[in-house]
Amino acid sequence: MALGMNQLLWVIRAYERHSLASSSSASFAVTALGIDFTANSDNAVSRFLEEILRMPGLAYGTYRGRGVSYFTMRLSTVFAGFAFAAVHCAALEVGLDVDAQFASGPPKPPGKSRASPVEIAQLDNTLKSLYQIAVDNGGNRAFGLPGYDRSVDFIVNSIKKFDKGNHFTVWKQPFTAQFTRVTLHRFNVSDNESYVPEPLLYSPSTPVGGITAELAVVPGDAKPCNGDELAATGADVAGKILLIERGSCPDGTTFAGKVKTAKAGGALAAIIFNNAPGVISSGTLTAPNPEYVPAGLISQEAGQALRARVLAGEKLIVEYEQNQVIENRTTVNVFAETKAGDKNNLIQLGAHLDGVQAGPGINDDGSGTTLILELLRTLDAKRVKNAVRFSWWGAEENGLLGSIFHTSNLTSSEVDNILLYLNFDMVGRGVFDGDGSTYGRVAPPGSDVIEKLFEDFFAARGIPVQPVSLSGGSDYVPFLENLQKPVGGLFTGTGVDQDPCYHKACDTYDNVNQTQLLINTQAAQTVLLKLIDEGTTLIPKNLTTVAAPKVLVNLASDVDLEFTKQCNHEHEV
Repeated sequence: MALGMNQLLWVIRAYERHSLASSSSASFAVTALGIDFTANSDNAVSRFLEEILRMPGLAYGTYRGRGVSYFTMRLSTVFAGFAFAAVHCAALEVGLDVDAQFASGPPKPPGKSRASPVEIAQLDNTLKSLYQIAVDNGGNRAFGLPGYDRSVDFIVNSIKKFDKGNHFTVWKQPFTAQFTRVTLHRFNVSDNESYVPEPLLYSPSTPVGGITAELAVVPGDAKPCNGDELAATGADVAGKILLIERGSCPDGTTFAGKVKTAKAGGALAAIIFNNAPGVISSGTLTAPNPEYVPAGLISQEAGQALRARVLAGEKLIVEYEQNQVIENRTTVNVFAETKAGDKNNLIQLGAHLDGVQAGPGINDDGSGTTLILELLRTLDAKRVKNAVRFSWWGAEENGLLGSIFHTSNLTSSEVDNILLYLNFDMVGRGVFDGDGSTYGRVAPPGSDVIEKLFEDFFAARGIPVQPVSLSGGSDYVPFLENLQKPVGGLFTGTGVDQDPCYHKACDTYDNVNQTQLLINTQAAQTVLLKLIDEGTTLIPKNLTTVAAPKVLVNLASDVDLEFTKQCNHEHEV
């Protein structure tokens, strides 16, 4: 039985009135709404209200009355006097009142018998499991390392456990990619200043002992992306270490163009400083290239300070050293596809399963991994109009390698069968700007519809959303750039305000805002079911003849990749 918000508040207020009128909490009786319940203690009332919160039709919210607050987290709710206190839970960041949040009523169970309610306890269990995998395997779940392999095992075993009716085909797609690991990285200035540079994966190692040379900078406002542009600035960088600002280049890259520029100018190495404030995380060049020199990354603040000193006439002799181990390793993508549904109008959704080497990767992207696993668990897979393919990508952090490999190995007919793609990375309130209204970059037709579906879900509940630019950086890129498919989804953002633990050791279980994850899983479930039912009406089918080999400019990681091998299900599990 589903309870409405007003009905729940009636129960809470009835308990408050009883508590004020009585010096004890003995025998608080509720006989209403078809429920007979007598609580002999505050703990019993607490358990009763927790059960109400788990019921369909009451998915989330806050009530701020006389000392009462509730959240549909794994509540561990306790009474202190006559007040609830939510333990192991944070309030919704949007901080809405009841009237605004439930203007359209509490969220209703999406679909008709097609999905069971999202459970916060299950989301919590998945996050904890992924975190424990990282703890048990060197502190991370990165491609090429044991933590990723254990994460794959966990996802496959979870799917088998949830798929009691054998309604999914589950398989792994192996691929070989270049693994890299930085074992030594330092950047010292001549006056004994030391910086901790972030690695730029796949840049070459320095000679043993490092490079000692003068620091050169680019004068003026120039932002060169090739040797000719660098020469035009008059900068003398030959035999020096070039300090250069990150920025977009005509080839669609933000790192590679700068490293190639340093090489073309005769620099021995490049230190790239970020073009935005805050901490910079590691970057990737996707693969080694003879046009690269050894390179590392520092923050905008550090880079601008060093640049100002050089431009003021100070001669800085710096030391730079790095060592990267680069070798081929085999990894996998994981897929689960409904056996039922129209295979000619396939809805594909995904999240990357790997994390960075620096930490457990529980927000990035254990949160997205958790979300789509919960969508799979709750979906009534035998009753879908359009088939659904769940995707867990490998080696995303090394340059979207898993999703690029998958999309590049599809036949033309397999490409045509895909109706759309939904991506969930660092799951938060951000909605991809599919219609270009905010950032100007328009995705293929249908992306605007997906954006609107997510926005409508949040708007109906008074929750503001922030459109996110389709600027590259996650696994929607190959679907957008290579396959020209409608894309959408949810994304938190990587800035300090959105996630101060982005690509850091502190991206642990405690780094995830579980209230936010719950709401967004409900949003994703609602949108997914709508697209299962009405996708062929709402989304224009984009038929594309894809030639092979295909070259994809990977906007996230700066390198052109070529693949020709075709996809198959030989590794079903």
